[in-house]
Amino acid sequence: MTESSNLIVYENFIGGVDRAPVDDTRFISVNPTTGRDWGSFAESERVDVDLAVDAAHHAFVGEWGGLSPTRRGRLLLKWADRILEHADRIARLETQQNGKLFAEMHTQARAAQDWLYYFGGLADKIEGAVVPLDRTSVFNYTLREPLGVVAVIVPWNSPTFLTMMSVAPALAAGNTIVIKPSEVTSASAIELVKLADEVGIPSGVLNVITGTRGAGEALVDHPGISKIAFTGSDAAGRSIAAKAGERLIGCTLELGGKSPNIVFDDADLDLAEAGVLSGIFAAAGQSCVAGSRAYIHASIYDKFVERLVARTRAIVVGDPMDSRTQMGPIATRQQLRKDEDMVQRAIDQGAQVLCGGRRTTLADFPEGFFFEPTIIHNAQAHSDLMCNEVFGPVLTVTPFREENEVVELANESRFGLAAGVWTRDLRRSQMMARRLQAGTVWLNTYRALAFNSPFGGYKASGLGRQNGIESIYQFLQTKSVWCELGTELQDPFVIKT
Repeated sequence: MTESSNLIVYENFIGGVDRAPVDDTRFISVNPTTGRDWGSFAESERVDVDLAVDAAHHAFVGEWGGLSPTRRGRLLLKWADRILEHADRIARLETQQNGKLFAEMHTQARAAQDWLYYFGGLADKIEGAVVPLDRTSVFNYTLREPLGVVAVIVPWNSPTFLTMMSVAPALAAGNTIVIKPSEVTSASAIELVKLADEVGIPSGVLNVITGTRGAGEALVDHPGISKIAFTGSDAAGRSIAAKAGERLIGCTLELGGKSPNIVFDDADLDLAEAGVLSGIFAAAGQSCVAGSRAYIHASIYDKFVERLVARTRAIVVGDPMDSRTQMGPIATRQQLRKDEDMVQRAIDQGAQVLCGGRRTTLADFPEGFFFEPTIIHNAQAHSDLMCNEVFGPVLTVTPFREENEVVELANESRFGLAAGVWTRDLRRSQMMARRLQAGTVWLNTYRALAFNSPFGGYKASGLGRQNGIESIYQFLQTKSVWCELGTELQDPFVIKT
């Protein structure tokens, strides 16, 4: 990292060293709080991707591949400790690039330690099995082996956190990695990998190539990639899955969501209010699990919506580095325009804006990408706003009367990433958990994740699972080994009498 003309300058990090892009092209990232240029990054092309994949392959067949699982795991623990030491710096970089609250980014940077400790501890606990065959003279056992070079493609909303969700199990399984971060938030990935290099993880095990769409496509298409772990939109995920299928390699996809947050009439309204608001506004709606569809029982609808609106109007929008700020800017100009367009189309179709709904300008940051926290009533069931991910601070509120009705409304979405249910009725909560088509169902809580609990989506929200022991097996392949211990001749051309 260097500074030039007030811009922070980063190169790719390949094979343990900074490498400028071969053709010397670059792109600029913007600080969404100020609306001004922030950093200059390598615009990687196929030749740069070739270098990164080659470095990862050499590490896989070389030093990393020769380490024992225990030694690999201990290196992950050392990396975890080093990241914790630098959590403040990493969080600042991310807030400067995506505008999310520093407090949230700091929490996520610190959480990297938990993920690396968990998967580092699992590294030497991946075991095969002995298979009891009918043919008793044969000793048959299985080995679980790494895949090779894994491509990890990460979005901008929670860069360190989402990187760890893929990188930690992949490394624990013995693979090597090429990371392609979002062009919006490229800095933290490079800093993380440099910290890995400092603690002794061999050069080439972790590599970072930056760039826009072309760099990602070159990585996905590269014949040296054995697995793709992608987090992003469902449209991009479908394209990646198709390309992976053509090459017969695996992919783990964590895609979009349009998550319902359901409030029954017997809910603790204080808890539900906090849960609904945090589910959509805590990250300015820029979260794959954002609870963007609130379904509220008709008997409490007016009273509860009034509470939501009052609290939403009081949300402090401002500098994400300020501890008093409750919601920062939208990450990019493009996303800001999307928020504006989707809200306006809903209004044109008859929806009513109860609060917010517009871009806002702050005196301290007149060029910043700020959008008011927004609640919309009476959006049409099949409108763009109700069916598609906004990825912004926009909540729709809809009344319901019967349990069957709200289950149908919630499940009507093509997405199935997460859902929330607020009720004191134990039977109802457990039945709702079974009936809702979502990979994660939160009962009387929202946005809770842990390193040891599986996470992933149903339907168009993705393929595979992250977190938990289940995720490490998605970066391994199973080999069956047959060993004949007997001395009896097994000659197919000799007829036994």
